[in-house]
Amino acid sequence: MNNKQQHIRIQRFENSTLDDNDDAVSVEEPLEIQVEFGPAADRKVQSLSITMRTPGNDDELAIGFLFTEGIIHKKKDVLSAKHVQTLPGMSSNYIQVSLNPELNFNPAQLQRNFYTTSSCGVCGKSSLDSVKTQMPGKSGKMLPTLSPELIISFPKILREQQETFETTGGLHASGLFDTAGNLLYLREDVGRHNALDKLIGRALMDGKTPLDEYILLLSGRASFELMQKAGMAGISLICAVGAPSSLAVECAKEFGITLIGFLRENRFNIYSGSL
Repeated sequence: MNNKQQHIRIQRFENSTLDDNDDAVSVEEPLEIQVEFGPAADRKVQSLSITMRTPGNDDELAIGFLFTEGIIHKKKDVLSAKHVQTLPGMSSNYIQVSLNPELNFNPAQLQRNFYTTSSCGVCGKSSLDSVKTQMPGKSGKMLPTLSPELIISFPKILREQQETFETTGGLHASGLFDTAGNLLYLREDVGRHNALDKLIGRALMDGKTPLDEYILLLSGRASFELMQKAGMAGISLICAVGAPSSLAVECAKEFGITLIGFLRENRFNIYSGSL
């Protein structure tokens, strides 16, 4: 058993029979993201966020979160990312990212503009404008024209690699493809925003950002928060298996992102941009 899933005893009703059985469920635990910052002779620690996540790739999650929220901008802004041990022998749900002393980070000026799920009521033109002012520039490279046949092949490739989803049915996934249809990164999490932060964090650590040469596939719906994070990473083509929200569509148009939704079997809808 891996740390992404846990087996529990359940009762299952099937074919008019109630039996005791085993089932696998996705693990969900809190993670506190902290930053260590300041000049080398006067380092300080600040707690920034607590998120409910599936354990694993926590360093990528923290780094991706800091990047998509505009706190860090490049790989050298991070010296290290490591778990903070609180109790001996216990797994840690605290991760601390040590920022480069040269990075100008002042928590006193940090306003909490971390965009969360749509249920928290994030909406409106001001939200789009706020995100747009933080977005870094793209490399200037353009995606080649992609065939519809290539686009519709992505979900099957992603699903075949989602080992934990196949077992539990409870994880979201983000996948990054190149223009030849190769799956470069796949990250899963109970939170769709966490899965994308993990993927972007990995890409940043590998020196691949901005990601305007690649295609992002989301295993579920496309929300404003995911568009914001993808925009910060420079992604210009996003495909979602599920539906986009109205603000996601507006966000895609504002950021110049091609947005594809309902990518299932042999069909999809283009909500912004074009292939």
